[in-house]
Amino acid sequence: MKKSVIFAAVILGLVIANAQAEDYLHGQKGTTYQNIGNSTYGSNGSTSQSIGNTTYGSNGSTSQRIGNTNYNSDGSTSQQIDNTLYNSNGTTVQRIGNTTYGSDGTTCQKIGSSTYCN
Repeated sequence: MKKSVIFAAVILGLVIANAQAEDYLHGQKGTTYQNIGNSTYGSNGSTSQSIGNTTYGSNGSTSQRIGNTNYNSDGSTSQQIDNTLYNSNGTTVQRIGNTTYGSDGTTCQKIGSSTYCN
C-alpha cells in the first residue's frame, strides 16, 4: 500500500505536475505504467489522475503537491531536491536520465509514454 501511495505521490506528484511526476515514477516491480493525458494506467490495474496539483489514485489515495513537497492522504510526505525524491518513510528515488532508482532496489525506465519497472 505504501508503494501505491508513493506511486500516487510520485505519479501524482510525479505525474505530479504531469511531467514532474513522470520523472520520478517509481512503481511496483514487474509493472508497466502508461501515461495518457493526465492519467496513468498500471498493468497491475492501478490508475491515477492528475488535476491541478492533486493526484487521485484508484485505491482512494490522493497526493497534493505544494512547492517541492507532496502531501499524501496516508499522512506521508515526499520532498524533491534536485534529482532525488525523499520520502518520509526513509526511502529515496533518484532520477538519472530516463531511469529512476529506488532505495528498495526497484528501477523504472521511461520510454515514450510508458514506464517499465523491474
